[in-house]
Amino acid sequence: MKRAFVYLSHKKQNGKVLVVEDTLEAFKLEISNVFEIGGDFRLFTENGCEIVDVRVIRDDEKLYVNCGDSKSCDTIESSLAKLSLNRCSEVSDWITLNVGGRYFTTSRSTLQSKEPLSMLARMFADDNNMYLMNPSATDSRGAYLIDRSPEYFEPILNYLRHGEVIIDKYVNPRGVLEEAVFYGIDSMIPHIQKIIEDSKSYDSNHALTRMDVVRALIKTSTSIELRFQGVNLAGADLNRLDLRFINFKYAFLSRCNLSGANLSYCCLERADLSHANLEGAQLLGVKALCANMEGANLKGCNMDDPHGNKALMEGVNLKVLRSVGQ
Repeated sequence: MKRAFVYLSHKKQNGKVLVVEDTLEAFKLEISNVFEIGGDFRLFTENGCEIVDVRVIRDDEKLYVNCGDSKSCDTIESSLAKLSLNRCSEVSDWITLNVGGRYFTTSRSTLQSKEPLSMLARMFADDNNMYLMNPSATDSRGAYLIDRSPEYFEPILNYLRHGEVIIDKYVNPRGVLEEAVFYGIDSMIPHIQKIIEDSKSYDSNHALTRMDVVRALIKTSTSIELRFQGVNLAGADLNRLDLRFINFKYAFLSRCNLSGANLSYCCLERADLSHANLEGAQLLGVKALCANMEGANLKGCNMDDPHGNKALMEGVNLKVLRSVGQ
């Protein structure tokens, strides 16, 4: 069952909410009884199109009555002219949000049209000059304050604008999901959940690159253990990187270029280093229990720690070892 907002003119103070009847004649009779007007009138949509079949009326659509010569209604030309002005004023009804210190400017219709029951829509929904939900406080610039993450809010606002879920490569989709739940953007939630599931599948099969490793090194404090446990780094070019104290347990490092890299005090337990190039690598105090180094190049590797920490190579697979230094 559909309902419609019916007005006698472009002004919205005299509107009524009516159930849309099965036929246009029955619906017009109901309108005639409610507004106490004659039955000789025409119905128009907000963009000026005349209604000739109730099946085209959408739920919660705004409809306008034209009574011809009746003084209680505008003429069609006057009504459409005022509607045009009214639409222009709605389009220019801009709202500025201050989300976590970052400013976002958007229109009221953007916040309301896609998710009318969301928190953002209810904050700025004007129902007979009454907000359905009290807006937040404003700052010195008149922007509405929202104490949430701007990084995660941007994909949500863009979704309300064009209906597509687009998340930047370096933005965690889990954070966007939390914000979508907070704001009540229900139609967006399944899309983000699918992105998260797809990323899990992609990460499990996708080998990290040198840039991924460098980025992790830069972002991680030296006081925190960096873990690449079980990570796929096959074929990655990691030559001459400082990789000390990193946990590579069960990591897949096959055919990885680690020449000249500093792997001192790393955990390589059960890591796959088959056919990896470790020429000139520093392996002081490395723990490589049961690691697979079949076909690896260990030429010029340094395992001689002046402090006496011995490299643990118990159970290492060194079949077809190409060459070993000290």
